[in-house]
Amino acid sequence: MKPRVVVDAAAVPTDRGALIRYVDGLVAALHQAGADLAVICQRSDAERYGKLAPSARILPGPPAITNRGARLVWEQTSVPVLARQLGADVIHAPFYSIPLRSGLPTVATVHDATCFTDAEQHGTVNASFFRSATRTAVRHATRMIVPSKATRDELVRVLAADPTRIDVAYHGVDPALFHPPTELETKRVADRFGIHGHPYVAYLGAIEPRKNVPNLIRGFARAVRHLDEPPALVLAGGPNWDDEVDAVVAELPPKIRVVRPGYLPFADLPGFLGGALVVAFPSRGEGFGLPVLEAMACGAPVLTTHRTSLPEVGGDAVAYTEPEADAIGDALRALLESPERREALASAGAARSQEFTWRLSAEAHLVAYQRAIES
Repeated sequence: MKPRVVVDAAAVPTDRGALIRYVDGLVAALHQAGADLAVICQRSDAERYGKLAPSARILPGPPAITNRGARLVWEQTSVPVLARQLGADVIHAPFYSIPLRSGLPTVATVHDATCFTDAEQHGTVNASFFRSATRTAVRHATRMIVPSKATRDELVRVLAADPTRIDVAYHGVDPALFHPPTELETKRVADRFGIHGHPYVAYLGAIEPRKNVPNLIRGFARAVRHLDEPPALVLAGGPNWDDEVDAVVAELPPKIRVVRPGYLPFADLPGFLGGALVVAFPSRGEGFGLPVLEAMACGAPVLTTHRTSLPEVGGDAVAYTEPEADAIGDALRALLESPERREALASAGAARSQEFTWRLSAEAHLVAYQRAIES
């Protein structure tokens, strides 16, 4: 008999960033695997999860849980009650925090340990919350799921976590959402940015210190400053809370263009990533690095760093740089001057991306759920 799994997706924010694509991809894959599944979520997400997992029971919470404080209280008081009413065998908290007195086995996904290893790269409030939630998960969750061996190793090193209670489940990529684009998809996105066929280097992710965007801008300027008509740099992602970005952009010479379109809808991502000369993601540390995998799936040559989990994702199918601006600039220039190297990376990345599927991720999660129940 299959275990009844309750996924507490109430913490999913509205921006549908990389961590949230994990929850959506996992829920759909658990449904396809035939899991006995229930999803607790915010009211605005109920229809979406109903479509992703038609056989699942969808339980929308009250409107107040859009506020983090109210959600955390509701998580401790109401989620356990709902889970017991459903006859759940295990609760999965896919976004750090867990209910502490549910009386049921609880599995927590811990996405990374950078709030400990690079605390200065996080906002003060967020870093405090994630440190507290991570410590609680390490102490009290029946089992933990992490998206990479690097994250597992960091939890063991930094928090003395028990490695026998940690399961590694790599993220996947949905080929229906992320695929080599058609010319029309590429043109539509470029026209939306106002660059109309002009070549560009792409970045996808949050604009926050850990992502190293200021050094990407500096490195990009170094890579293209000798060109009469340099490509543009397009920074797509969440709202800017890295104050250094504005200052670095203001210092650029007029011929170097930086475009900042903000969040992009899913439908635009293949054209954006696959249409780029290079997708650059020079992060200082990741739990997984989903934008790297998604860019590979879109047939883009990728430049990233050899830090934490990123080599587990990119393998030999991406180019690497150190996170300093000069190193990024030299690596970018080498790629921009070598169409053959970019073509080889694009082909290798597309092939490697097929090794990361949400089906395999769901299977690893189901193993973790069963281990939690048996323990």
